[in-house]
Amino acid sequence: MSSMLQDSQLADEHEVVWLEDPEDLDYVRQALDKVPTRKGKPRYSRAGRLVGYTNLRPGAASDPDSGLFARRAFFLLPHDRDEQPHGPYSVGAPGEAVDPRTIEPGKVGAKTPRSQKGRSTEIAPAGR
Repeated sequence: MSSMLQDSQLADEHEVVWLEDPEDLDYVRQALDKVPTRKGKPRYSRAGRLVGYTNLRPGAASDPDSGLFARRAFFLLPHDRDEQPHGPYSVGAPGEAVDPRTIEPGKVGAKTPRSQKGRSTEIAPAGR
């Protein structure tokens, strides 16, 4: 699914679960994954590490074709700023990255000066 999410895609979210303290992270990548359950830690198959995920409300419907639920995963890759502060994202951030402090259930989150680190232009909230 697209990495550029809209709030309307997240209407069934009930809570955000962090596996790492979001205060310690400048940004997280987010993706909408199709998984077999509404809640609980989803299976993670990307490089890097899962740092959080969303749980859906009890009545959330699954996709009628696949039977899977669309849930957000928050993750970081090995070349992201937290592990490589002088690497490719020492300034700027990946397109799907947002400041984890701006993430709420049903809200995409926003790019902020902290997540973009050093970018001089004003950053608009994502998903709005």
